[in-house]
Amino acid sequence: MSTPAYALAREAYASFGIDTEQVLATLAATPISLHCWQGDDVGGFERAGATLEGGGIQATGNYPGKARTLAELRQDLDTALSLIPGKHRLNLHAIYGDFGGKKVERNAIGPEHFQSWIDWAKSRGLGLDFNPTCFSHPLANDGFTLSHRDAAVRQFWIEHAIACRRIGAAMGQALGTPTVTNVWIPDGHKDLPADRKGPRERLAASLDAVFKEPIDERIHRDAVECKLFGIGSESYVVGSHEFYLGYAVTRKKTLCLDMGHFHPTESVADKVSSVLQYVPYLLLHVSRGVRWDSDHVVLLDDPTRALFEELVRGGFLPRTAIGLDYFDASINRVAAWVLGTRNALKCLLLALLEPSARLRELEAAGDHTGRLVLLEELKTLPFAAVWDEHCRRQNAPGDRAWLPTVQRYEREHLAQRK
Repeated sequence: MSTPAYALAREAYASFGIDTEQVLATLAATPISLHCWQGDDVGGFERAGATLEGGGIQATGNYPGKARTLAELRQDLDTALSLIPGKHRLNLHAIYGDFGGKKVERNAIGPEHFQSWIDWAKSRGLGLDFNPTCFSHPLANDGFTLSHRDAAVRQFWIEHAIACRRIGAAMGQALGTPTVTNVWIPDGHKDLPADRKGPRERLAASLDAVFKEPIDERIHRDAVECKLFGIGSESYVVGSHEFYLGYAVTRKKTLCLDMGHFHPTESVADKVSSVLQYVPYLLLHVSRGVRWDSDHVVLLDDPTRALFEELVRGGFLPRTAIGLDYFDASINRVAAWVLGTRNALKCLLLALLEPSARLRELEAAGDHTGRLVLLEELKTLPFAAVWDEHCRRQNAPGDRAWLPTVQRYEREHLAQRK
């Protein structure tokens, strides 16, 4: 039985031509891919005492209770997922394999090292996504991997990425939902390079070698991810937006847009309708950069709302995979997962509750006054009642009800981790 508040909200939105039942069905059918690396500050379980050498990855903060083992990470994820409405996905990096305490070189990893993750996901009805880990490794210490001038180093990372594609395909085959395997590399120069062309030529050749083996898109999709700059690559990034856009267009690959990987004044939302004119599929890494790619927890803010509005207005949801990519070690890590995912879902809900067709009609008629007035009046509609109804139907706590569960979990579990 729906609440009286939802009944009133449904009526209010109906007066604007919005069917909230249809909206809730779409919201429930749209998964968000949670990023495993929020739970342990991008450390992984490849080897004990791993450091984030080579690649410009940095989680800031020292809040107690980060996951130290696969079991702890999965327990934390189970807690987070129980507080997020809907069925979602998990995004894994290659360093999070189940290696049984043995050293397995990255170009030798296989589906067997992720079988326990596949079993875990299957038992919970989740999909999996995947990433090669081209950082935190001695062969990435000089800041170059797939574009390295040393052919032997390049070959090592090519073999790693090929292995990751095969792992992703095995995940998609086993779980019945295509895995998106996303290639991001840290390659670049801290100061001004003399040769910008050479590394990009080598990167293109390496990627062609990585993607040479065809994989059925019904179980697996390839994605490539650009970046403006990184720690240690402030002056030049090999895999720039222009490079990967051209590569994705010419090779028909999925393009990943990370909200933290552009200039702070750029609108990622504005890029969506452009790139989807030419690439088959889009991967989004929803994050929040503050002055730089600082990977803060996602908020219900204007840039995130604009991104989801563009997905809905353009009818792009069927061609878009939505993932999160932030790692805040200054607050409770489970709370960071829950808050960021719920905020992403709220932004999607707000976009779905918008009368897009009516807005386009006003715009086409040249009635820009009416368009602006309608956009402003939508802001005072009872969105919260629809969100609460979504949480109720998905057996997840509403706002103000989930944080006590995290706080109790912290006292009983996270605080015991020393």
